[in-house]
Amino acid sequence: MTTNALIDKLNEALGWELRAINMYAHYAANVKGIHRLQLAPMFDGEATESLEHANIVRKSIVKLEGVPVTERNPHPITHTTNFSEMLQYSLETEAQAAAVYGEVMIQLEAAEDQDLKDAIEQIYLAELRSVEELRLLME
Repeated sequence: MTTNALIDKLNEALGWELRAINMYAHYAANVKGIHRLQLAPMFDGEATESLEHANIVRKSIVKLEGVPVTERNPHPITHTTNFSEMLQYSLETEAQAAAVYGEVMIQLEAAEDQDLKDAIEQIYLAELRSVEELRLLME
């Protein structure tokens, strides 16, 4: 593992977090009907969690003497008012983020920075929990 490769992978994760912030804020504002009661607060909470994750990843990149990206992942955010589609797009986003963090965890196996490992592992586990929660909501 090189530090540059790790920074690149962390920047990829940061891009997904920045995208998730925008997507969840958009969905919280646009969810309609009875589902708004449960899903708007959930989407707001996910946006906040993504912001927290982005801050941790950003600081990790700087700690490694890298430059954090400022642009979100370019994968389009689909506008919809259909709660089921929102959940599906959210699941896809969380699964992508979890996959990237899984790759980061592999790169971190050889790293000697235990604080960095622990911080990213906590984010990775949160992403996996989000994937499972969204999967259950869609059943």
